[in-house]
Amino acid sequence: MQIMSRDSDVMSGALCFAGTRVPVKHLFDYLENGSTLEDFLEDFPAIDRTRAVAVLEAARLQLLADAAAA
Repeated sequence: MQIMSRDSDVMSGALCFAGTRVPVKHLFDYLENGSTLEDFLEDFPAIDRTRAVAVLEAARLQLLADAAAA
């Protein structure tokens, strides 16, 4: 299952949750500003918990890979 996509014709090419117009950045903005994952899911019903957690896990794995390469 593809969890993220980028299309220059959708949201000016922002990385979005696949099949939606919801930028992935919104999830991180919510968490950075003290909102919970539940808050995000409530405000963006097109995104289910599984996909949101998958994006967080993908970010975690990328950070770990980047740290190992440094």
